[in-house]
Amino acid sequence: MKVGITGQTGFIGSHLANYIKTKQEVGITPFQRNYFQSDTKLDNFLKNCDTVVHLAGMNRGSDSEIYETNIKLAETLVKSLERASHKPHVIYSSSIHEAKDTPYGKSKYESRQILSRWASENNANFTGLVIPNVYGPFCKPFYNSVVATFCYQLTHKQNPEIHIDQPISLLYVNTLVQKIYEIIKTHETSDMMCIPATREVKISELLAKLDNFKGKYMGETTIPDLSDPFDLSLFNTFRSYIEPSYFPVPYEIKADDRGYLFEIVRSLNQGQSFFSTTKPDIERGNHYHRRKVERFTIIKGKAKVQLRRTGTKDIIEYHLDGEHPSYIDMPIHYTHNLVNTGQEELHMLFWTSELYNPDDPDTYYEKVDVS
Repeated sequence: MKVGITGQTGFIGSHLANYIKTKQEVGITPFQRNYFQSDTKLDNFLKNCDTVVHLAGMNRGSDSEIYETNIKLAETLVKSLERASHKPHVIYSSSIHEAKDTPYGKSKYESRQILSRWASENNANFTGLVIPNVYGPFCKPFYNSVVATFCYQLTHKQNPEIHIDQPISLLYVNTLVQKIYEIIKTHETSDMMCIPATREVKISELLAKLDNFKGKYMGETTIPDLSDPFDLSLFNTFRSYIEPSYFPVPYEIKADDRGYLFEIVRSLNQGQSFFSTTKPDIERGNHYHRRKVERFTIIKGKAKVQLRRTGTKDIIEYHLDGEHPSYIDMPIHYTHNLVNTGQEELHMLFWTSELYNPDDPDTYYEKVDVS
């Protein structure tokens, strides 16, 4: 099955594409933004899709620009489908803002109606998703997510402000893309399918949680309590805005004439610890996680640790030495590896925020260096 995603490089689109890439039974038909400016490119794209997930759209701009852009995208997609004489399953991402009398809300509602009419007139499958406010790692701050804005401000020494303290319905992006994938697989159709929020929370409560994460994690070097799945998702979102230069973090060493001691991890959450040895020049890893928090600590030897965010090319590199104990916490959606760069056996400790489950290991293979 081939799936095409308009807006593939956007926030939700990139998460959906990365999730689909972990599934062997579904492939992705590449999409580029300029396809909407070329009838030929858009027609060829659609002809190679069994399912099209239409995520491309505009959230910010002048009222007329937002309305006209979103309507035009839907109309252009329908014209291309008609030219191509092709009937893929079309999944459209609308918003709970449909109910509001705003240019954005009107454009999402009317776009859903345009695509629904095409499906009805052509006996094609259509699913119109009505989605609450989506949050998650790598969402653009100061754009359309208060979670992203607060996370960025708190991790960059800025002071968040609440302008209107009201309840907000939140949906974690991982939950959303898993639901979209289920719809792709089952071909579930509906002109209006409301996706439930992960959590409803007041903006002041949201900020208090995030501020607590900052105090515990960046102030007290303590992993907060992550027993609530919402807190785990929110914490992983928060961590994604920490600059790579924050790591490695040196440990506080307590030394006397007997030797030295340092605390590997202080956590209000349960988890699991591992010890490993690695021979010189051996490479480990080349995988990423979508939910678990993972800490790397070198006890003895030297190592090079590399990270690369999935879907990107830039590699972040750290050099660690057991003579100067420090740790790195692996951000989710970053594939990572380590190489023993010393002359002796490398000794390492690992901590993860959850017990290993062979049926759901949350470990996805992808090489860091793809050059």
